[in-house]
Amino acid sequence: MTEGLMKTWTDLVQPLLRRPRQLQVAAICYRDAPLGRQVLLITSRGTGRWIVPKGWPIDGLNAVEAALQEAWEEAGVKARVERAEPAGHFDYDKRHDEGYETPVEAHVFKVCIDRLEDSYPEAGERDRQWFTPEEAANRVQEPGLQAILRQM
Repeated sequence: MTEGLMKTWTDLVQPLLRRPRQLQVAAICYRDAPLGRQVLLITSRGTGRWIVPKGWPIDGLNAVEAALQEAWEEAGVKARVERAEPAGHFDYDKRHDEGYETPVEAHVFKVCIDRLEDSYPEAGERDRQWFTPEEAANRVQEPGLQAILRQM
């Protein structure tokens, strides 16, 4: 009897309770400086932890265009895309103000910064700072994002 209950739980109930991961797009914004490559990180609005600009897909834009839009809104970045294909992806649980979490798979695009504006939609809500890729990897929490940053 116990074996049958475990099989039912594993094969039927757990898959029903598991929500599918939602898609987000993210931008690793970088520049090549005299002392080497630098990555721009921003703080999250809720916890203040270091992150890369990211957000939900935007109607009418493809994934890389949406990532560029998020980079503008969250970090004031005007940039060009290195490649139209994602450089990778990472998983994390997005915390909502209402107290629940959504499992997310974020597709990451590398974008080369042309310029950084001081006035942008979320300027008063976030801090931004330059780091080496290794320093950036040490500042973010998501292991998949850390790996992508370390490959830079």
